[in-house]
Amino acid sequence: MIRFLFRFFGLWFLAAGFIFLIYDGMKSIADQRIYITKAGDVWIAVNQASYAKAGPALAGYGLNWLWDPALLRVLDQPTWAILGVIGIAFILIGRRKKPLIGYAR
Repeated sequence: MIRFLFRFFGLWFLAAGFIFLIYDGMKSIADQRIYITKAGDVWIAVNQASYAKAGPALAGYGLNWLWDPALLRVLDQPTWAILGVIGIAFILIGRRKKPLIGYAR
């Protein structure tokens, strides 16, 4: 059951990443410039208050190093790439184990 959920959410993340890839491509073709939607911009568009509170919340736990160099660099990447990597990771976590060769169960 848990493997199914990992694969299910992995496919949803991959589908969302593909949608953002198509969105960026269509916008780039229409304007004849390359557009890349950054993950931080999507987070701000969805919920600006949580984005503003995330940095100080991590600083309250003493994790300034996690927000400033690490997460801000990740949020500066294309949304389709981040969603694709998360989706692939979920699918790999939820895959079935390969049967052992030569062992009868």
